[in-house]
Amino acid sequence: MERTARNASTFGIPKAGLPDGFVYIDEWIEDCIVDAKYWGTDNLVGCGIDGYERPLVVTSREAAECCVRAAGLLREQGYRMKFYDAYRPQRAVDHFRRWAADTDDIRRKPIHYPRVDKKDFFELRYIAERSGHSRGGAVDLTIVDAQTHQELDMGSIFDFMDSRSHIIAEGLTDRQEANRSILRTAMILSGFTVFEYEWWHFNLEKEPYPETYFDFPVR
Repeated sequence: MERTARNASTFGIPKAGLPDGFVYIDEWIEDCIVDAKYWGTDNLVGCGIDGYERPLVVTSREAAECCVRAAGLLREQGYRMKFYDAYRPQRAVDHFRRWAADTDDIRRKPIHYPRVDKKDFFELRYIAERSGHSRGGAVDLTIVDAQTHQELDMGSIFDFMDSRSHIIAEGLTDRQEANRSILRTAMILSGFTVFEYEWWHFNLEKEPYPETYFDFPVR
C-alpha cells in the first residue's frame, strides 16, 4: 500500500466501515484527491444521490490494488489521481434511472447535456438499469498536477453527456488528447479497460464480483 501525505479532502470525515472485499480509496492512495460528486449537488442531477451518506469513494479491494499501480505510474510523471466515484450502490443507479425518466427535470441541462435530449439517455447508454460500478468493478476519475492540484484539461467536465466525452471525439486540442492519453495509458497498464463513451470511466479487467450488484451505502 502506498503511504504518502494524507489527503486533506477526506481527513476527519468519519467512516462507518465496509463489507469484506471493499475499501476506502483514500486509505490506499493517500495522496489522491476525493471529489465525491454524487454526495453533493455538483453533478448531472443537481442533488445528493441515494446511497451516498459521506463524501467518500469506495471500491473493491481488487480495483484499489490496480489503482495503486496506476497512481505510481502517474506520480512518476508529476500527476495525482482525483476520484469522482467508484463503487455505486444499486439504489443510486435506481435514482439515476428515475431521474432520467423525469423529462421535466432539466435543471442541469446547460452544464451537463446542452446538446442532448434527456429522453435519449437510455438509448445513448448514458444511463443504465445496471452498472459495473455496483459490482465494484468500475472507477470514475481524472488527474491533477501534483504541484498545483489543478485538473488537466480533458476537453469536457465529468459526466458531460455528449459525444465530446467519447474516447474518440472530434474537436479536441492536441493537449486535451494528450492528457486523456496519459490517464488512459496508466489505467490500461494497471488492469483496467476503457469505456468508449466516457473518458473518465474505467472498468476492471478481472472483476471480483461479475454477477453481484451490491447496495450497501457509502458511509
